[in-house]
Amino acid sequence: MSARLIVSSTIKAGMRMPASARSLATAASRQPLTQVTTLANGLTVATETTPGAQTATVGAWIDAGSRAENERNNGTAHFLEHLAFKGTNRRSQHQLEVEVENLGAHLNAYTSREQTVYYAKAFRNDIGKAVDIVADILQNSKLEAGAVERERDVILREQEEVEKLPEEVVFDHLHAVAFQGSSLGRTILGPKENILSIQRDDLTNYIREKYTADRMVLVGAGGVEHEELVKLAEQHFSSLPVSANPLPLGKSFHPEAKFVGSEVRVRDDTQSTCNVAIAVEGASWRSPDYFPLLVLQAMFGNWDRSLGSAPLLSSRLSHIVSTNNLANSFMHFSTSYSDTGLWGVYLVSENYQNLDDLLRFTLKEWQRASTGPSPTDVERAKSQLKASLLLGLDGTTAIAEDIGRQLVTTGKRYTPQEIEQAIDQITPAEIQRVAQKYLWDKDIAIAATGRVEGLFDYNRIRADMSTLLY
Repeated sequence: MSARLIVSSTIKAGMRMPASARSLATAASRQPLTQVTTLANGLTVATETTPGAQTATVGAWIDAGSRAENERNNGTAHFLEHLAFKGTNRRSQHQLEVEVENLGAHLNAYTSREQTVYYAKAFRNDIGKAVDIVADILQNSKLEAGAVERERDVILREQEEVEKLPEEVVFDHLHAVAFQGSSLGRTILGPKENILSIQRDDLTNYIREKYTADRMVLVGAGGVEHEELVKLAEQHFSSLPVSANPLPLGKSFHPEAKFVGSEVRVRDDTQSTCNVAIAVEGASWRSPDYFPLLVLQAMFGNWDRSLGSAPLLSSRLSHIVSTNNLANSFMHFSTSYSDTGLWGVYLVSENYQNLDDLLRFTLKEWQRASTGPSPTDVERAKSQLKASLLLGLDGTTAIAEDIGRQLVTTGKRYTPQEIEQAIDQITPAEIQRVAQKYLWDKDIAIAATGRVEGLFDYNRIRADMSTLLY
């Protein structure tokens, strides 16, 4: 899955507001700093030790996801994720499962558009064994022909399940039209014909080319010492290959993706709702506009009518939508990649006769930020964003994920204090600047499924990006 950061602004009736973001950051500041070491072969080892912790998460974050594929082998990275636990040259699938179970550990993996991750959570005393298992499945997976054939059916069933999820379908379509002609526009699972045709050679070639030391970060969080993990890395990962043209972490291996203002509509009158996403080109992970766009996202927020909390929300859009029964829900998102991003909103509505009003009011709220956002709204959004980011660092797996993702995408780990400082420095003038830069009179990508007949022409919707008339 792609890395969409969603900042929730929902408050249920009777709930108290969380402690101030400042106190959260102060508590987070007591946590130890991230230690980073780069081995001779280019592998980066990063840890954040929690004294007294009895468990730890260790894993490999690799700068290689579906974006590192081409049209012919699209789906390979995800296919490998499925085969990772099917046995290695040292362990059969049964032995691997029994060993993990006997350790009381948790072993998992996932694939996104830009990263592949394999990690284990285990007791402090079993970290050596956990690293050994992760290293083994990364470097010595058998990829047997029988396992490859069996996983085809599993992945096809997974694809069928994903196609039943409107949100996943819409966001896949959104990437396809926004970044058409580039690897970023392809799906993570790949097309059905690729799933049926991928062979063992495709998998081994991908591992040889992409699972290289310079594209990988070995992360440990919780009850693990830095020196211990460095020694384990030298022991288990010293034979990793290196890219022909190695790049430092944070530098993109991928051809630049170009955003295209365009649309796709898949009409299905058997559905009860219209599901639509509208996005502009957003900011990359390393962009100075990354945090301002997150604050802008939090300003507009999310809303779901099933919660019945619109009167408690300060988002003007939630009041407009709920009062006029224009939608079932909406969710603003900010998705970042190494060189670009998507910023926008995902809307679900069964009032498909008034979709034009829904989109018009939504885009008008976007444009209000270009003319002078309310200081109160900006401060509220900043507090919500800080709380969301810091509360997300709950547990060793979440911390390991934060370390791995940041090092792979930016080359460094931003501390909670640095994040707090970056957000605190954002002013209403800064929000107005990024709104004018990214929203005002900018091309949009639209993806819609279901009862789409009520959507107006693309150019009609696009015109609302540069007018304040209701």
